[in-house]
Amino acid sequence: MSAKKVLIIDDEEDILRLIKTVLQKEGIEHVYTSATAKDGLAQFQEKKPDLVLLDIMLPDGEGYDVCKQMRSISKVPILFISAKTEEIDKILGFAIGGDDYITKPFSPKELAYRVKAQLRRADYAAAESVEEADPVLKAGPFELNPQKAELLKNGVAIELKPKELGLMKVFLENVNKVISKEKLYDTVWGEDFIGIDNTVMVHIRRLREKIEDQPSQPKYLITMKGLRYIHADTRRKRCAAKKERVDSDSR
Repeated sequence: MSAKKVLIIDDEEDILRLIKTVLQKEGIEHVYTSATAKDGLAQFQEKKPDLVLLDIMLPDGEGYDVCKQMRSISKVPILFISAKTEEIDKILGFAIGGDDYITKPFSPKELAYRVKAQLRRADYAAAESVEEADPVLKAGPFELNPQKAELLKNGVAIELKPKELGLMKVFLENVNKVISKEKLYDTVWGEDFIGIDNTVMVHIRRLREKIEDQPSQPKYLITMKGLRYIHADTRRKRCAAKKERVDSDSR
């Protein structure tokens, strides 16, 4: 917890001092305070806290609006602390992205434990996200980061549309393997192949135009009989094997 950063936004100086003291006693060393919405947002962007404690009634705006702005750029836990005790206020707080709602007056100890619980929950979620994240795919000059939806060729970004990214992901997961048109349709489009639809062919042609040095003489996406696609290295190996069989038969 010592490395965690917490931002408190409240216009009551006594509240700021109290919460800061309690959190630091609980091992959270980096605690920042602000008394206005404007300064709070500025510190949020500068400090990049792991959690925000946010009052609803601020001298230059409402905490609800501050929460909306924070939520538009971040998923960090936001805990409202407010003298408003009506059910509708709490519902609104959760509806716009708050993770907890603490009413004043509150127990400092309970508040500290709620903060620590939210920080632990955020850590668990982040760890699960990393475990579930698709790995970066690399082959030849290409590097595909599925999480960023980014394809690099020799370190240079290539702008691809969603379906093109989907196709490239399948190809990089199956380097040097024959991939049927049916499999591409099922994996990327999530539908059964109809048999007369040339959608895959159109997208393959567009993808070649973006990733090949010479699209008319592709090195990476090779079309084989039966509308299958294969990495160039495999095609060369098969052609060599076929030539060897022919030479052997002729002898």
